[in-house]
Amino acid sequence: MEITRTALAKMVDHTLLKTDATHAQISALVAEARELGTFSICVSPSMLPITDELGEVKVATVCGFPSGNHTPAAKAAEAAESSKLGADEVDMVINIGLLKEGRADLVEAEIAAVRQATSGLLKVIIESAALTDEEIVAACKAAEAAGADYVKTSTGFHPAGGASVHAVELMAATVGGRLGVKASGGIRDYATANAMVEAGATRLGLSGTRAVLDGSTDDGDY
Repeated sequence: MEITRTALAKMVDHTLLKTDATHAQISALVAEARELGTFSICVSPSMLPITDELGEVKVATVCGFPSGNHTPAAKAAEAAESSKLGADEVDMVINIGLLKEGRADLVEAEIAAVRQATSGLLKVIIESAALTDEEIVAACKAAEAAGADYVKTSTGFHPAGGASVHAVELMAATVGGRLGVKASGGIRDYATANAMVEAGATRLGLSGTRAVLDGSTDDGDY
């Protein structure tokens, strides 16, 4: 079943995380998000607070981005500041090296630290393209145990790649509807976005949102 343009837009975090992004570009992002009817915008913490009129658009930001190689205390402090500056949601990057060392307990602990510091919704970026299936499952279980609201595939910055249908299916199966699943990284057309939703994604991170939505053949609701 194909998701409609309107319904798809309501699942999108309209994203601009380029290192050279300007405040003027963020203002344009907000305006476009309102026009397209996306769920939120996702921007770097330095762009907070958002002073443009948001309407119903939520504000998401990132934490420990993009490497995840920050201390738990640094990630928690960043998340706390972002929450105070108006972020409704925080997308944190886990320490992938710890996970690969088999220290899922430490990954859980860092997620818990950020969870405690975050006043809104918490998404956990696991960088799925860089993980084995077993590591994906371990990361999802750590996120759930630590009280996260979502697991997210990718930063979009890792050389291993972004979201895949297989990873989304595995993540969705692991969290079993108890957490949301955000597919992000490399989703550039409607067919790919629809495939991610069919695989179990409940949120999408898109930078080329307009082009993706324009690929839909149905402007109505479900």
